[in-house]
Amino acid sequence: MRLKAILVDDEVNILKNLQAVIPWEELDIELVGTARNGEQALELARTERPQLIMCDIRMPVMDGIEFLGALREFDTEAEVIMMTGYQDFSYVRSVIRYEVKDYILKPIDYEELAETIKRLANGVRERSIEQHSMRQEWKQVVHLAYEKMLYDRITDLGDTASRPFPKLGESEDENQAFAMMLVDVEDYTKRVRSWDDKERKLWNFAIHNILQDNLTGIGVSHSIVQVRSGEWCVLIERTPPDIYNLDQCVSWAETLRLAVNKYLKMSIRVALHPAETTLIQLAKTYKSLQRSLYLYSSANAGVIVSQKSKGGSETSHQLWDKIEEMVTGLKRCDRRRTETALKELDDSFRSLPDTSFERVAPILHYLCLHLLREMRAMDVITREEELAIWRQIDMHQGIRETLQVINGLVDRSLESALKKKTSDVLMLSARDYIERNLSAELSIDMLADYLGISGSYYSLLFKQHFGETFVEYVTKQRMEMARSLLALSDKSVTQIGQMVGYAERRYFTRVFSKYTGMLPSEYRERQQNRSGAEQPAWANRLEG
Repeated sequence: MRLKAILVDDEVNILKNLQAVIPWEELDIELVGTARNGEQALELARTERPQLIMCDIRMPVMDGIEFLGALREFDTEAEVIMMTGYQDFSYVRSVIRYEVKDYILKPIDYEELAETIKRLANGVRERSIEQHSMRQEWKQVVHLAYEKMLYDRITDLGDTASRPFPKLGESEDENQAFAMMLVDVEDYTKRVRSWDDKERKLWNFAIHNILQDNLTGIGVSHSIVQVRSGEWCVLIERTPPDIYNLDQCVSWAETLRLAVNKYLKMSIRVALHPAETTLIQLAKTYKSLQRSLYLYSSANAGVIVSQKSKGGSETSHQLWDKIEEMVTGLKRCDRRRTETALKELDDSFRSLPDTSFERVAPILHYLCLHLLREMRAMDVITREEELAIWRQIDMHQGIRETLQVINGLVDRSLESALKKKTSDVLMLSARDYIERNLSAELSIDMLADYLGISGSYYSLLFKQHFGETFVEYVTKQRMEMARSLLALSDKSVTQIGQMVGYAERRYFTRVFSKYTGMLPSEYRERQQNRSGAEQPAWANRLEG
């Protein structure tokens, strides 16, 4: 970090000596100006905002003490070294209240002065790093609370309407509005059947990062909330005097779709709400966008503008309403609500002749997918069990047989959810948050705040649930993701380190070497030397 410094003295020779003798370049300090009195110094300090100031006490027009008093009215951070030829304690005492860190007696010992400047400069840099770290952590905590509130609003779980809404930009609480999109992996059902847990995490991580990079590149204030595996709500802030521009939003959605396809060779579909969405409309809009994705008649459309009249029959919409009611009850572990909605749905389907199966098959397919996604999110089903259920569904051709499978899924989900302890639910939320935010700052206090519990209780629960400490778990997850990215992408070691939460390459390299026994570059080279046949087929597509 290069610092700025100014010199203030009414003696020209001293100014020249200070400029010539002190090794400014070696100390990585730029001299941005000199002044002959306090008034000139004050103007220079306002303009340049130096971190270091060397100032004489006795000067004409405005002396050093007057200068310090005026300086501290607008700059309390600059480090000041006072220079004086008077060994009078009254002068030293008068500058103490202005937080002067050191003073040098004339005639100046330039070697001593250089050491003093070096010490103060190192202190400035250390404080700057610490302040930056604190700002980043605070920013992350605020964003964490912001996205948690958005997630709660989108999923409509719990009473969030009465809570104060944290601001990300300059928007005003309930007046906040968004351009809202729902991004979903095309053919998710087929893909999730072929992915193991490692692949699922990697693809979700890669897609999220591409969405993030492109929205940042567009330069709009945004949040990306992963609602479920393979599904993200993109919220772009709209604040006055911004006007909602549908064509612009379609262009943004198309940019995201093309970016994912370019770098991952994977297709996504994006449903876009045709008007701005307020906070209280988030849950309703989310459900509307889901409906558009699954009922829209053109399966080949990459960007879909959500309009109820465009997709599906009236019967389809009625069935969908019952599905939404049932899933909401399931997510809230409300047995009565879930079973009532399931019975109404069951009656509606059973009243249809078997010849109608082809017409309602997409809805049944979505219902199975919806339930299985929620069950995986609730951690009440393993991947092997999920695959077995899909095989069972594939064997059945009729409405009634498929409904029997759905009934079994709902019963199983309710029983498992009701049996889960509160601590299990908390740790499931912690795991999901860590998985979605490997590239961000992660700490025990942040996760504890996210879950609404104390840091010590969080640490205790985490160790009991996962069998390792929070730091050990996060490091393991980051290193495993880094290994995948090193093997499967052409991003630099520095970029990959940043993607998994390490801002500095040197620190990332040290942690990676300790974890794997190899430097990141060595690991990449070893993986690339393997024959293509040894690489899984899906790996060859992760190029970005």
